Amino acid sequence: MEPIRGGWTMLLHVGDLVKMRKAHPCGNDVWRITYVGADIKMRCEKCQRIVMLERPVFEKRVRKLLESAGESEA
Repeated sequence: MEPIRGGWTMLLHVGDLVKMRKAHPCGNDVWRITYVGADIKMRCEKCQRIVMLERPVFEKRVRKLLESAGESEA
């Protein structure tokens, strides 16, 4: 995480794999990040459904970062 405007925000990259607190209706809780900005777009790894969340909502619902695409590119 890095400080932004007095607060903390997650450092995310397109291609990151995250585990969410609640499972998707298909039963999966693992998502791949497809867009990073003020909103976070992610795709379910099981059913390929795309969901877009505002960053504060995403950061509240995410449990952990499973795989970082930013680290693997270096």
